[in-house]
Amino acid sequence: MSSFTARLIGTSTLRAAAYEEVEADTSATRQAFFVVLLSALATGIGALGNSGWAGILWQVAVALVGWWVWAWVTCRIGTRLLPTPETVSDQGELLRVVGFSSAPGITRLLMLAPPLALPVLVISTLWMLVAMVVGVRQALDYESTLRAVAVCAIGFPIYLILLLASIVALGPWPV
Repeated sequence: MSSFTARLIGTSTLRAAAYEEVEADTSATRQAFFVVLLSALATGIGALGNSGWAGILWQVAVALVGWWVWAWVTCRIGTRLLPTPETVSDQGELLRVVGFSSAPGITRLLMLAPPLALPVLVISTLWMLVAMVVGVRQALDYESTLRAVAVCAIGFPIYLILLLASIVALGPWPV
C-alpha cells in the first residue's frame, strides 16, 4: 500500500494504478476527504484577498458537498445509465476516486498572486476534470476512456454550478 503522499502524487500525475489502489482501499475514504479538504483550503486561501476568512469556510463547505454530490451522481450515471458488463462499483469507490481527483486543486494556493489567479483556477479545474476521467474509468472498470468522459461530462455541470456559485457568492476573483 502506498503512502498518502505517494497516492496524492500518483493521482495528480494521472496514474491509473494509483486510482486502482485508492478505489480498492476502503480505508482511503478518509484520505480522499482530506484531499478534498486540502483542495478547498487552497482555493479559499488562494482567494483570501477577495473573500476573507469566510471564503475559506465557504470553499470547504461547497467542496465537501460537491464531492459527495458529484460522487453520488457519477455512481448513478456510471452504474445505471452507462454501465458495461464489467462495471461493478459503489458509492465508496466513487467517493475515493473523486476525492483524489481533486488533488490538483491544491495548486489553487498559487491564486494568492493576482496575475496567476484566473489561469491557475482554469488550469487546475481542467486538470481536476482530467483526473476525474482517469479515476472514473478505473472505478467503473471501463475499458473505454470515452465512456468515462461521457460520465464526467454529464456530471461536470453540477460541479461547475457549485464552483460558479462560490465565485458569485464571494465576489470576483482577483485578476
